[in-house]
Amino acid sequence: MFIPKENRIAVYSYLFQEGVLVVKKDPKPATHPHIEGPTNLEVLMLMKSLQSRGFVRITFSWQYNYCYLTDEGIEYLRSYLALPAEIVPATHKKVSVRPEGRDREEDRPAYDRGDGGGRGGFGRGGGRGGFGRGGGRGGFGRGRGGGDM
Repeated sequence: MFIPKENRIAVYSYLFQEGVLVVKKDPKPATHPHIEGPTNLEVLMLMKSLQSRGFVRITFSWQYNYCYLTDEGIEYLRSYLALPAEIVPATHKKVSVRPEGRDREEDRPAYDRGDGGGRGGFGRGGGRGGFGRGGGRGGFGRGRGGGDM
């Protein structure tokens, strides 16, 4: 398939800049939602070509292709786009600030701690009756007898 050079450069530039690319498996849209210029079919075919040469790893899920740039692909695109070695894709940049993690145990509200907080043990297999873990005689059926009948 013939793809104009400016469209190829636009796709390659976006892929190198981000490090990943998402392409819907639908040849009909006139444009790709993230890249100006090429059609969705052109982006799909370029990614298929890069995959066959080992420059991209593609994961397919729910009618979408998730394309991940490999180390060989980075070198290839760097030479194709004539970029210096200092420029790397966004997926390979080190993040200096650590993202917000989960709250510590004492900072979480009582109802979220898992100790039944505020519910008097209700709903956590608290013992008396119910169908939770451990408690109660069970219901009707073939199981063990209650013993007190």
